[in-house]
Amino acid sequence: MNDPVPARDHDHHRLGRALGLYGTDPLLGAGLPYLLPDGASVRHALEEYVRGLEVADGYQHVHSPVLGKQELYVRSGHWAHYRADMFPPMEVGGEHFVLRPSLCPHHALIYRAQARSYRELPLRIAELGGMFRAEPSGTLGGLTRVRAIHLNDAHLFCAPESLAGEVAGALALIRTAYRALGLAPSRYRLSLPGEDAKYALAEGVWERSAAALAEALAGAGLDWEEERGEAAFYGPKIDVQARDAAGREFTLSTVQADFHQPTAFGLDYRAADGSRPRPVMVHRSVLGSLERVLARLIEVHGGAFPAWLAPVQVGVVPVGEEQEEAAESFVRRCRAAGLRARRYPAHAGTLAARVRQARLVPHLAVLGAREAAAGEVALRRRDGERLPARPEAEAVALLVAGSGVPR
Repeated sequence: MNDPVPARDHDHHRLGRALGLYGTDPLLGAGLPYLLPDGASVRHALEEYVRGLEVADGYQHVHSPVLGKQELYVRSGHWAHYRADMFPPMEVGGEHFVLRPSLCPHHALIYRAQARSYRELPLRIAELGGMFRAEPSGTLGGLTRVRAIHLNDAHLFCAPESLAGEVAGALALIRTAYRALGLAPSRYRLSLPGEDAKYALAEGVWERSAAALAEALAGAGLDWEEERGEAAFYGPKIDVQARDAAGREFTLSTVQADFHQPTAFGLDYRAADGSRPRPVMVHRSVLGSLERVLARLIEVHGGAFPAWLAPVQVGVVPVGEEQEEAAESFVRRCRAAGLRARRYPAHAGTLAARVRQARLVPHLAVLGAREAAAGEVALRRRDGERLPARPEAEAVALLVAGSGVPR
């Protein structure tokens, strides 16, 4: 397919605003973009897709608050190791609360809310939740570096001997999602601790965790590079790296091994022999932050999103004002079938101008006098292919089939 947007113009800062996907306002503040209706449509499609992917893989979804007592983050280790990136505490009723920098302490509390048995493991809990980072003003940019993050997060609690297998499963989910989204990583990075004192685990535990991550990468047939000093404070991680339109590298998805927080929160499970060992906590994000993945998708596809993800899947174009009623009726029919459809009315310009306006829409349905009289539509695809006119019901079925997630 020919790209409707030149590669030089794929920077999401420019293209995302030009396409009406997101915006900013100084009254909101730097690093706090908002999504406009079309951007929100893409986000909702991403949410629905990843939730379905997770449910099929045995995940259970939860919701947790976006803030907690300062004591929670002291216990988790974030206050000691991550404080510079956190917003300052807020005093309410004599207690101090913090906007969360991560979802993992909340999920640790959900795990320990009841006694657990080895028969329940692995326990996979997921949440698409908000978290907050006090990023310096000079580092903020577009959707890739923001202060309010919406993370496709999950935590897998498993027996230590199952760690490599759970990491391998998380990597498989990431690769499945990337195929559907049309994304490709620039590289896989095994992020290890550096020489400073910010890391929480003893040396032997680091080695065991890193070995399990390397085993999963090797088992998946992936090449990777080791990088010191990029680990989380609680454990090593696999970072799935990408590059933006300007060539800058950033992390899109992660899989992390954590022996620290299960100890900090006293997590355990009853083993088959009656003992109470600690689980390993695997942090896993398939899409990463929705802000970053949206930025990446804008740049990769130039705004011409895959049909299942496009903010408008079907553009309905009446040739003249006499076909407006038939066009609106077909829009309603498409929406009833679950399609995101939009009418491009005759008063908005010539037929050619309206077709150009809808150049990024995957499917166009054109209604002239003949089609409207016969209860038919003529379909055009974004790549220029034109299909013969067909009855509306048949056209809707074809559009639904062409707008699903690729398998």
